[in-house]
Amino acid sequence: MHFHEKDDFPYLQFDSLTIPQLQHAIFTRQGGISPAPFDSLNLSVSVADSKDNVYANRRRAYGLFGRDTETAVHAHLVHGNQVSVVTRADYGTWPLGDAIVTNEPGCALTMNFADCGSVFLYDPINHAIGLGHAGWKGAICNLPGAMVRAMTAAYGSRPADLLAALGPCIGVCCYEVGEPVISEVHATFAEPETLLRNVGGERPHFDLAEANRRNLQNAGVAKIEMPNLCTACRTDLFFSHRAEKGKTGRFGSMFILV
Repeated sequence: MHFHEKDDFPYLQFDSLTIPQLQHAIFTRQGGISPAPFDSLNLSVSVADSKDNVYANRRRAYGLFGRDTETAVHAHLVHGNQVSVVTRADYGTWPLGDAIVTNEPGCALTMNFADCGSVFLYDPINHAIGLGHAGWKGAICNLPGAMVRAMTAAYGSRPADLLAALGPCIGVCCYEVGEPVISEVHATFAEPETLLRNVGGERPHFDLAEANRRNLQNAGVAKIEMPNLCTACRTDLFFSHRAEKGKTGRFGSMFILV
């Protein structure tokens, strides 16, 4: 993953997805107009920031690709494993679920985050993409695997052909957990002790990025890019629900087929 800046506006891109067939970005919290505690590039209307601020921020962020709120497909996140197949006919809508997939060139997908992990999938053979949102609940119900299955069913994607990338999320360094997370991890994953790590303190820390990686690997995906960026450690770059005790905004992502 590497940083870019355009007209003093910062964003990140994955090395593996920086190819002519795709446009994508993970936006930071920088470069917007929202006041604290949503400073400054809050892209979500689900927090107590004003809608005017959010829509102005979206014009700045989505404008990198000539887009706005009404020329992208969003998602109404529910922390599950529902995947919606979308096209440009779905612009300006919020399909219910935590992943959206498309094979329509020019169709822009977008989602927002504040510690949960983003999941990017690209099928270079059938030319299709997917964007997902997986926090601990998404990892437990295997949202990454559901995305792979949805792209296989909709587009004939073969898991071994897919390129995957996992965006910044809360790191194991900062993600102390209790029940029900501990019991759910033990019930869901092989070798759960490798995901619930002792990094000091009374309770284990959950390795969310590794859990999402394993879900992709178990679904047959072999090429997975993972940045080493913790949203809770880097509140200068990202919003973090955990580190900022819920009083914060949401940073966004965008993924487009060319």
